[in-house]
Amino acid sequence: MQKEYTLKLKPHEAASTQIIQSYLAQSAGVSPENINGILIIKKSIDARSKQAWINLTVRAFINEPLIPRSKELVHFKNVHRAAKTVIIIGAGPAGLFAALQLIEDGIKPIIIERGKDVKSRRRDLAQLNKTGIVNPDSNYCFGEGGAGTYSDGKLYTRSSKRGNIDKVLQLFYQFGADETILYQSHPHIGTNKLPQIITAMREQLIACGGEIHFEKKLTDLQVMNGQIESIITADGTKFKADAYILATGHSARDIFQLLHQKNISIEAKPFALGVRIEHPQQIIDAAQYHCSIRDSDLPPAAYSLVEQINGRGVFSFCMCPGGIIAPAATDPGELVVNGWSPSKRNNPYANSGMVVQVSENDALNYFKQLGKPIDSSPLLLMQFQQAIEQKAFNAGGGKFVAPAVRMADFCNNKFSASLPSCSYLPGIVAQDIRNVLPSFVYKSLQGGFESFGKKMRGYFTNEAVVVATESRTSSPVRIPRSADTLTHPQLSNLYPCGEGAGYAGGIVSAAMDGQKIAQLIALL
Repeated sequence: MQKEYTLKLKPHEAASTQIIQSYLAQSAGVSPENINGILIIKKSIDARSKQAWINLTVRAFINEPLIPRSKELVHFKNVHRAAKTVIIIGAGPAGLFAALQLIEDGIKPIIIERGKDVKSRRRDLAQLNKTGIVNPDSNYCFGEGGAGTYSDGKLYTRSSKRGNIDKVLQLFYQFGADETILYQSHPHIGTNKLPQIITAMREQLIACGGEIHFEKKLTDLQVMNGQIESIITADGTKFKADAYILATGHSARDIFQLLHQKNISIEAKPFALGVRIEHPQQIIDAAQYHCSIRDSDLPPAAYSLVEQINGRGVFSFCMCPGGIIAPAATDPGELVVNGWSPSKRNNPYANSGMVVQVSENDALNYFKQLGKPIDSSPLLLMQFQQAIEQKAFNAGGGKFVAPAVRMADFCNNKFSASLPSCSYLPGIVAQDIRNVLPSFVYKSLQGGFESFGKKMRGYFTNEAVVVATESRTSSPVRIPRSADTLTHPQLSNLYPCGEGAGYAGGIVSAAMDGQKIAQLIALL
């Protein structure tokens, strides 16, 4: 017999299969020996009271053998000689999951990726961290797997209506992720494990007859009779297909510029701008678990914070327990920081983006105050984003050294004479980051930090360091598409997709968007 049970356990109890089986036996009215195995269906932490609890939903196998989870979840077809081909521009989660879905439906995908494969890409990241030299086509944002590959692999999303979340998680599991992602309330793979999974996806794609071309940067679109006739890459290669999925990510500014130059409509899209804040992990643990020392059976604590300051949203973004701050710039002379965690989340720091909503009017007012010509084109917010990143780079003194200040000093308008240790490898330097951020951003952050300090005991502290600037939260441009066909209104075979097009926010939502477009193409 198989039966599901819901249990509320202390952390050490939830960590013991023997204890779990004893509770299940008691609930089922049988001996523990009759529980032949369990599968965890859901797992979450309730830390609202002084005692942290683990909520488990499990399937007990009573007097019958355990049936383990199967990894062969999706069957992929041979598409070597498929009648239909689709070019996918970008090998991030939107592009990869679109490709896998196309193969499942018997269509041949051809991926064009400006960056390198995950292994080669790692060397460029090392160079960026150690020498301050950025490869504009191979960095934390560009390359196989996209921005998520080397920035954590968080798989949590609220976008449940956009697609099949379970299928995305199951595919990650099928290609090598730990089965815990199938039942954790906030699933996470880790930067140390995600590259192998992305490699396995690529190998499956190629084995089935799909193609992936690295270091092929899109530079031109040839348009004829309201359709893409072909695309051209930087080395002069021309690619043709039945349909084109544009999944280039939120940092492909050259693609936005290309579309604008060719009079293909795009729109300015509000985004969020701010900083990375880093605490010693033990401060966050103490605040969230209401204890001086975290229980060894509890994971490093996370948080999610949001506040309205003078009518403007201030919120945490991409929180990384046991994490590291990383340089995420895509061009020389521009400073961007992001965060990631390994699978064990065992680093001594906790970092999170802390960002403020930015509108077109904000950007217009900012440039007006600087006395600069105002460009109200669809690239306005992209140009604003770029201007702030350049100021941050200059404030840090070059080589991606980041301007930083202690949290309480920042809120009290003080200069930090010294800075705490920080995980950011290129290094930090004490600066007044009010000279980097627009006034509406830093004033909102100041109010937000003080408010968050009232919500989380110990959060507001000079042991925390504020590092500028977190600016790639989402795309500052939206590429319009029809709600019905998902095609661009001017080009009937161009499908804007994922974060870069403005229709996703994270790995899972981008993957679902790619799947959705691929499924629609398969129906044509």
